Amino acid sequence: MATAQPNPEILVRALRESDLADADRIVRVAFGTFLGMPDPNEFMGDAAFVQTRWLADPNAVLAAEHNGKLIGSNFATNWGSFGFFGPLTVEPEYWNRGVAQKLLGPTMEIFRRWGNRHLGLYTFPHSPKHMALYQKFGFWPRDLVVNFSKTIDGAPEAPRGVTRFSESKPADRESLIATCREVTDAIFEGLDVQREIRAGADQGLGDTILAWDDSRLAAFAVCHSGPGTEAGSGVCYVKFAAVRPGSHAAGHFSRLLRGVEAFASSRQAPKITADVNVARREAFRAMRAHGFRPQRLGVAMETGNAAAGYNRADVYILDDWR
Repeated sequence: MATAQPNPEILVRALRESDLADADRIVRVAFGTFLGMPDPNEFMGDAAFVQTRWLADPNAVLAAEHNGKLIGSNFATNWGSFGFFGPLTVEPEYWNRGVAQKLLGPTMEIFRRWGNRHLGLYTFPHSPKHMALYQKFGFWPRDLVVNFSKTIDGAPEAPRGVTRFSESKPADRESLIATCREVTDAIFEGLDVQREIRAGADQGLGDTILAWDDSRLAAFAVCHSGPGTEAGSGVCYVKFAAVRPGSHAAGHFSRLLRGVEAFASSRQAPKITADVNVARREAFRAMRAHGFRPQRLGVAMETGNAAAGYNRADVYILDDWR
């Protein structure tokens, strides 16, 4: 884990369980202040990032401390060959004092330890200050990211061949996780989101929707829903979704989305949200055709060259690097 930084006033260390409530408050007030909300503490409502991500991997979360007071944090995420960080937040009274930069050095050490071959992050497209900071660590702005939403009516049923991870026998779950890894590996070698599937199941955050092509897994989507998750009340949030490449990928993606709608309906969550990088052109078009509408724009920043990642026109992936 990261060690203390040379500055005697600011210590960078692992985020502890006892820090979670304060870290959650800082995330809310930092984003809420930046976005100009009347009450910054209301940012995200009853959705939550801090506890869910800390529980998924406590060793991947850093804290910044000043004279014994928590003043910021950063969350790194390991998806096998790909890694990203966020949310990185700092108490507003400590803005412009180099705290974020102090958190980023040890964050890059975490990625080096994991051996990710490609890295990314999500940030605000209207903030040159954020972009300039991340460029110091090798990240460069690439493509826009669209946050989509859709409100469903009625009670849609899951299409044929669509199941849920929660319906599987405990003895079968490791093999199902391995099968999901086969899908992502076919898109980008080494891509592995098992931490999201496990977190969803272990923490009760939602479910993983599985779309089958006979006995072969064609696509899956990790969904959160409910208060205390990354979705919040009345929302089904697609944390990650992927479709096996091939000539039938578009059809499998459509079927997967209908499976997500059925899950959302079963959880009394009429609003569905999901993010897609516009470089994944076919996925972007499919979301529009399926009735999803853009709500917010971000920008993806990445290391290396664009061809090194999985943001390609024919890739059907939904993901959120926040």
